Amino acid sequence: METFNLSAKVRTVVGKAVETLREADQIPAIIYGHKVANKNLVVAANEFKKIFTAAGESSLIDLSVDGAAPVKVLVTDVQFSPVRHQLAHIDFYQVRMDEEIHATIPLVFVGEAPAVKGLGGILVTSMTELEVKCLPGDLVKEIAVDLSSLKTFEDKIAVKDLATSGKLEILAEPNAVIATVAEPHEEEAEVAAPEAAAAPEVIGEKKEEVEATAEKK
Repeated sequence: METFNLSAKVRTVVGKAVETLREADQIPAIIYGHKVANKNLVVAANEFKKIFTAAGESSLIDLSVDGAAPVKVLVTDVQFSPVRHQLAHIDFYQVRMDEEIHATIPLVFVGEAPAVKGLGGILVTSMTELEVKCLPGDLVKEIAVDLSSLKTFEDKIAVKDLATSGKLEILAEPNAVIATVAEPHEEEAEVAAPEAAAAPEVIGEKKEEVEATAEKK
Protein backbone atom coordinates (compact mmCIF):
# COMPACT_ATOMS: atom_id res chain seq x y z
CA MET A 1 0.00 0.00 0.00
CA GLU A 2 1.34 3.41 -0.98
CA THR A 3 2.21 5.76 1.88
CA PHE A 4 1.08 9.37 1.89
CA ASN A 5 2.70 11.84 4.29
CA LEU A 6 1.29 15.24 5.22
CA SER A 7 2.38 17.77 7.83
CA ALA A 8 0.17 20.15 9.79
CA LYS A 9 0.41 22.66 12.60
CA VAL A 10 -1.87 23.38 15.53
CA ARG A 11 -4.04 26.39 14.74
CA THR A 12 -4.95 29.11 17.22
CA VAL A 13 -6.60 31.41 14.68
CA VAL A 14 -10.37 30.86 14.56
CA GLY A 15 -13.51 32.58 13.30
CA LYS A 16 -13.36 35.15 10.53
CA ALA A 17 -9.64 35.63 11.13
CA VAL A 18 -8.91 32.35 9.33
CA GLU A 19 -9.34 34.21 6.04
CA THR A 20 -5.85 35.61 6.58
CA LEU A 21 -4.55 32.03 6.55
CA ARG A 22 -6.23 31.26 3.25
CA GLU A 23 -4.76 34.40 1.72
CA ALA A 24 -1.34 32.99 2.69
CA ASP A 25 -2.13 29.61 1.04
CA GLN A 26 -2.70 27.96 4.41
CA ILE A 27 -5.92 25.94 4.82
CA PRO A 28 -7.71 25.67 8.18
CA ALA A 29 -8.54 22.11 9.17
CA ILE A 30 -9.76 20.00 12.07
CA ILE A 31 -8.85 16.51 13.24
CA TYR A 32 -11.29 14.36 15.20
CA GLY A 33 -12.00 10.69 15.85
CA HIS A 34 -13.21 8.03 18.25
CA LYS A 35 -11.83 8.95 21.68
CA VAL A 36 -9.78 11.69 20.01
CA ALA A 37 -10.09 15.29 21.19
CA ASN A 38 -10.93 17.69 18.38
CA LYS A 39 -7.96 19.83 17.39
CA ASN A 40 -7.80 22.84 15.05
CA LEU A 41 -5.03 22.58 12.46
CA VAL A 42 -3.61 24.40 9.47
CA VAL A 43 -1.98 22.79 6.42
CA ALA A 44 -0.17 24.15 3.38
CA ALA A 45 -2.58 24.33 0.45
CA ASN A 46 -0.15 23.13 -2.23
CA GLU A 47 1.07 20.20 -0.13
CA PHE A 48 -2.49 19.09 0.63
CA LYS A 49 -3.63 19.35 -3.01
CA LYS A 50 -0.76 17.12 -4.14
CA ILE A 51 -1.45 14.49 -1.47
CA PHE A 52 -5.24 14.58 -1.89
CA THR A 53 -5.01 14.17 -5.67
CA ALA A 54 -3.06 10.95 -5.15
CA ALA A 55 -4.81 9.61 -2.02
CA GLY A 56 -8.42 10.74 -2.38
CA GLU A 57 -10.89 10.03 0.43
CA SER A 58 -10.32 6.27 0.64
CA SER A 59 -6.57 6.12 1.30
CA LEU A 60 -4.90 6.52 4.67
CA ILE A 61 -2.66 9.53 5.18
CA ASP A 62 0.13 9.75 7.76
CA LEU A 63 -0.50 13.16 9.33
CA SER A 64 2.21 14.67 11.47
CA VAL A 65 1.19 17.61 13.69
CA ASP A 66 3.95 19.99 14.76
CA GLY A 67 6.58 17.37 13.98
CA ALA A 68 5.10 14.70 16.27
CA ALA A 69 4.83 11.03 15.32
CA PRO A 70 2.29 10.71 12.49
CA VAL A 71 -1.23 9.39 13.01
CA LYS A 72 -3.39 7.62 10.44
CA VAL A 73 -6.19 9.80 9.08
CA LEU A 74 -8.78 9.89 6.30
CA VAL A 75 -9.99 13.03 4.57
CA THR A 76 -13.73 13.04 5.32
CA ASP A 77 -14.69 16.46 4.00
CA VAL A 78 -13.17 19.17 1.81
CA GLN A 79 -15.00 22.50 1.64
CA PHE A 80 -14.57 25.15 -1.04
CA SER A 81 -15.46 28.82 -1.03
CA PRO A 82 -18.76 29.39 -2.88
CA VAL A 83 -17.50 32.24 -5.07
CA ARG A 84 -13.89 31.51 -6.02
CA HIS A 85 -14.17 27.73 -5.46
CA GLN A 86 -10.89 27.67 -3.57
CA LEU A 87 -10.02 25.34 -0.70
CA ALA A 88 -11.67 26.62 2.45
CA HIS A 89 -11.59 23.85 5.10
CA ILE A 90 -10.53 20.23 5.57
CA ASP A 91 -11.80 17.55 7.96
CA PHE A 92 -9.42 14.74 9.00
CA TYR A 93 -10.70 11.65 10.80
CA GLN A 94 -8.10 9.86 12.95
CA VAL A 95 -8.63 6.11 12.67
CA ARG A 96 -7.81 3.19 14.93
CA MET A 97 -6.23 0.39 12.95
CA ASP A 98 -8.09 -2.25 15.00
CA GLU A 99 -11.50 -0.59 14.61
CA GLU A 100 -13.73 -0.97 11.54
CA ILE A 101 -14.74 2.19 9.71
CA HIS A 102 -17.20 3.20 7.00
CA ALA A 103 -15.64 4.66 3.88
CA THR A 104 -16.70 5.57 0.35
CA ILE A 105 -14.62 4.08 -2.45
CA PRO A 106 -14.86 5.32 -6.06
CA LEU A 107 -15.63 2.94 -8.93
CA VAL A 108 -13.32 2.89 -11.95
CA PHE A 109 -14.73 1.46 -15.18
CA VAL A 110 -12.12 -0.49 -17.13
CA GLY A 111 -12.12 -2.22 -20.50
CA GLU A 112 -14.73 -1.86 -23.22
CA ALA A 113 -18.22 -3.33 -23.38
CA PRO A 114 -18.66 -5.51 -26.51
CA ALA A 115 -22.29 -4.35 -26.72
CA VAL A 116 -21.00 -0.79 -27.14
CA LYS A 117 -18.21 -1.55 -29.58
CA GLY A 118 -19.98 -4.18 -31.67
CA LEU A 119 -23.66 -3.28 -31.36
CA GLY A 120 -23.43 0.50 -31.10
CA GLY A 121 -25.04 0.55 -27.68
CA ILE A 122 -24.76 3.26 -25.05
CA LEU A 123 -23.05 2.52 -21.75
CA VAL A 124 -25.27 3.40 -18.78
CA THR A 125 -23.74 3.62 -15.32
CA SER A 126 -25.87 4.09 -12.22
CA MET A 127 -23.15 4.22 -9.56
CA THR A 128 -19.83 5.99 -9.27
CA GLU A 129 -18.86 4.94 -5.73
CA LEU A 130 -19.69 2.41 -3.04
CA GLU A 131 -19.85 2.62 0.74
CA VAL A 132 -17.89 -0.12 2.50
CA LYS A 133 -17.06 -1.25 6.01
CA CYS A 134 -13.61 -2.61 6.82
CA LEU A 135 -10.50 -2.20 8.92
CA PRO A 136 -8.47 0.86 7.90
CA GLY A 137 -5.60 -1.31 6.71
CA ASP A 138 -7.89 -3.06 4.22
CA LEU A 139 -8.99 0.10 2.42
CA VAL A 140 -8.36 0.35 -1.32
CA LYS A 141 -8.11 3.52 -3.39
CA GLU A 142 -10.68 2.33 -5.97
CA ILE A 143 -12.77 -0.63 -7.09
CA ALA A 144 -12.46 -1.75 -10.71
CA VAL A 145 -15.58 -2.55 -12.76
CA ASP A 146 -14.72 -4.75 -15.77
CA LEU A 147 -17.04 -3.86 -18.65
CA SER A 148 -16.04 -6.82 -20.84
CA SER A 149 -18.98 -8.91 -19.57
CA LEU A 150 -21.52 -6.56 -21.18
CA LYS A 151 -21.91 -8.46 -24.46
CA THR A 152 -25.64 -7.94 -25.08
CA PHE A 153 -28.29 -5.40 -24.18
CA GLU A 154 -29.63 -7.84 -21.59
CA ASP A 155 -26.35 -8.13 -19.70
CA LYS A 156 -25.73 -6.12 -16.54
CA ILE A 157 -23.12 -5.72 -13.84
CA ALA A 158 -24.45 -5.75 -10.28
CA VAL A 159 -22.74 -5.10 -6.97
CA LYS A 160 -22.48 -8.85 -6.33
CA ASP A 161 -20.46 -9.27 -9.55
CA LEU A 162 -17.56 -7.12 -8.39
CA ALA A 163 -14.23 -8.79 -7.71
CA THR A 164 -13.24 -7.40 -4.31
CA SER A 165 -11.32 -8.60 -1.31
CA GLY A 166 -13.34 -10.56 1.24
CA LYS A 167 -12.07 -8.05 3.78
CA LEU A 168 -14.31 -5.36 2.31
CA GLU A 169 -17.98 -5.45 3.29
CA ILE A 170 -19.91 -3.60 0.60
CA LEU A 171 -22.97 -1.98 2.14
CA ALA A 172 -24.99 -1.62 -1.07
CA GLU A 173 -27.74 -4.06 -2.09
CA PRO A 174 -26.01 -7.02 -3.83
CA ASN A 175 -28.45 -6.97 -6.76
CA ALA A 176 -28.15 -3.22 -7.31
CA VAL A 177 -27.16 -2.59 -10.93
CA ILE A 178 -23.95 -0.69 -11.59
CA ALA A 179 -23.74 -0.76 -15.38
CA THR A 180 -25.74 -1.85 -18.44
CA VAL A 181 -25.73 -1.10 -22.17
CA ALA A 182 -28.79 0.53 -23.70
CA GLU A 183 -29.86 0.06 -27.31
CA PRO A 184 -29.12 2.99 -29.65
CA HIS A 185 -32.07 5.20 -30.59
CA GLU A 186 -32.48 6.93 -33.91
CA GLU A 187 -32.44 10.66 -33.56
CA GLU A 188 -35.77 12.21 -34.29
CA ALA A 189 -35.76 14.63 -37.19
CA GLU A 190 -35.83 18.16 -35.96
CA VAL A 191 -38.80 20.19 -37.12
CA ALA A 192 -37.86 23.75 -37.91
CA ALA A 193 -40.09 26.14 -36.01
CA PRO A 194 -40.96 29.60 -37.32
CA GLU A 195 -38.41 32.08 -36.19
CA ALA A 196 -39.83 34.09 -33.31
CA ALA A 197 -39.15 37.73 -32.73
CA ALA A 198 -36.34 38.23 -30.26
CA ALA A 199 -37.57 39.23 -26.83
CA PRO A 200 -36.20 42.50 -25.53
CA GLU A 201 -33.36 42.04 -23.07
CA VAL A 202 -34.13 43.34 -19.60
CA ILE A 203 -31.14 44.70 -17.80
CA GLY A 204 -31.44 45.04 -14.07
CA GLU A 205 -29.27 45.23 -11.03
CA LYS A 206 -27.37 42.05 -10.27
CA LYS A 207 -26.78 41.15 -6.66
CA GLU A 208 -23.25 40.03 -6.03
CA GLU A 209 -22.76 36.88 -4.00
CA VAL A 210 -21.06 37.37 -0.69
CA GLU A 211 -18.69 34.69 0.36
CA ALA A 212 -19.54 33.31 3.77
CA THR A 213 -17.04 31.03 5.41
CA ALA A 214 -18.19 28.84 8.28
CA GLU A 215 -15.43 27.77 10.62
CA LYS A 216 -15.75 24.39 12.21
CA LYS A 217 -14.75 24.18 15.83
